[in-house]
Amino acid sequence: MRAVYITEPGGPEVLEVREVDAPVPGQGEVLIDVVAAGLNRADIQQRRGFYPPPPGASEVPGLEVSGRISGFGPGVTKAFSIGDKVVALLAGGGYAEQVAVPAEQVLRIPDGVDVVTAAALPEVAATVYSNLIMTAQLQAGETVLIHGATGGIGTMAIQLAKAFGAKVATTAGTDEKVGTAKAFLGADIAINYKEEDFPESLRRQNSGKGADVILDVVGAKYLAQNVDALADYGRLVVIGLQGGAKGELDLGQLLKKRAAVVATALRPRPVAEKGAIMNAVRESVWPLISDGRIRPLVARTFPLDQVQAAHEYFDTGDHVGKILLVM
Repeated sequence: MRAVYITEPGGPEVLEVREVDAPVPGQGEVLIDVVAAGLNRADIQQRRGFYPPPPGASEVPGLEVSGRISGFGPGVTKAFSIGDKVVALLAGGGYAEQVAVPAEQVLRIPDGVDVVTAAALPEVAATVYSNLIMTAQLQAGETVLIHGATGGIGTMAIQLAKAFGAKVATTAGTDEKVGTAKAFLGADIAINYKEEDFPESLRRQNSGKGADVILDVVGAKYLAQNVDALADYGRLVVIGLQGGAKGELDLGQLLKKRAAVVATALRPRPVAEKGAIMNAVRESVWPLISDGRIRPLVARTFPLDQVQAAHEYFDTGDHVGKILLVM
């Protein structure tokens, strides 16, 4: 089969498509003929040498795929059949024509979604639901601030939070993206972080109140502002480090607000935890997709042999929604 390898840390030019042996499903694993794979920020960080795969995971990048089941390893207990259209959450290996993955991390595609578009769903749905609902316990009527409005995480998070009855504020880097976040994605408040101080702007547009929950992909660069933007009893959930890993935390502000800072990562979690998250996604998110309250958004698709071009496009930051590789 064909698969993408990173020859050395660097830019998109270090990505290379190779012919390699197909995977053999192990204990409890299913084999999937991949139709499409989603690009994620973690893939970019892995390419740059900053985010190696967890021990035992494939060197091939790619954390989510859609496709059809083509085989089973021993001990698979989930009720799948050959040919089922599915999505899978991976620790690696997605940029390939086949992948073997624990059955707990595989779900049938939700009704009304085609098999290519479905590749835009598993990683972002699992990340957003596990952090906003399972970790931060976002409630209807609360205000949530979501950074990165038009990326894969942002587009899913805005829609899911609205579907759960929250008031949604978000940040973006251009007026065009601010407009997209409000008019197309349904955000109640959208802030151009390059032109405004987002904690001040949030309070001004939210009757003087900060955010009950903040979902942050930036990390250290936003730490002080995020704590400033929290409401009393607010929860800051950090899920990315685009702006660095080390920052100064004002514990006095946290104490005064009785607030909390949590950091989570999905990729290194054990199979059982990922399985529990995927079950929750099936129960709580798939119905919202099937009835149209959440729409999977695909910015562009690229064939596998144009993986360098796909990463170049990702690096521009111009996309709204997900970028997919099609096998």
